[in-house]
Amino acid sequence: MIVGTMTSRQDPGKTRYHHGDLRAALLAVGDELLDEGGPVAVTLREAARRLGVSATATYRHFRDRDAYLGALAVLGFEAFGQAMNEAFQATQARADASPLQAMGLAYVRFAVARPGRFRLMFGPAVADRSAHPALQQAIEQASLAFRCAASAKTGPGGPTDQQAVLTMLKAWALVHGLSQLVIDGMLPGQEPEMLARAVLQAAPSR
Repeated sequence: MIVGTMTSRQDPGKTRYHHGDLRAALLAVGDELLDEGGPVAVTLREAARRLGVSATATYRHFRDRDAYLGALAVLGFEAFGQAMNEAFQATQARADASPLQAMGLAYVRFAVARPGRFRLMFGPAVADRSAHPALQQAIEQASLAFRCAASAKTGPGGPTDQQAVLTMLKAWALVHGLSQLVIDGMLPGQEPEMLARAVLQAAPSR
């Protein structure tokens, strides 16, 4: 909830917008809708209803639902990039630590904690990512963390050698597939973090 912007009650349909930043309030409600029902549950009309504003007011900030979902995906990739960077940085003081394995664990934790957000970020809900420059930038920044881990370099431009890119893609594909299986309920009764640790033993490390 955004302090000074919304007042929450027991029924989310009774939430009312009072003053302040309507765009931020819409994004906060969109994040709640993602948690409740995934990308399919996110609409400007429902967000407006929960905030107690007219549907017309929402279009001053988002031209359509795709723009709304794109903005929510940006927030998701920013949080994802931060989680990946924190995992990477935590390994830098330890000679025996594997950055890619640490980031792989953080990846699975991220997906399990927020499956609705994860599905929006990596699924087809945003029709054309190229139409969202901010989203493309957020995706690039998140993938940069993997490339840095793959090459163990943290220079301003990040690593560009082909081997680092291939190493990054192998690790990313491995943990993404596991994350998707977990949140889709294909591995019932399994503890996600234990699975991740076991699977990541096969991940390349540098």
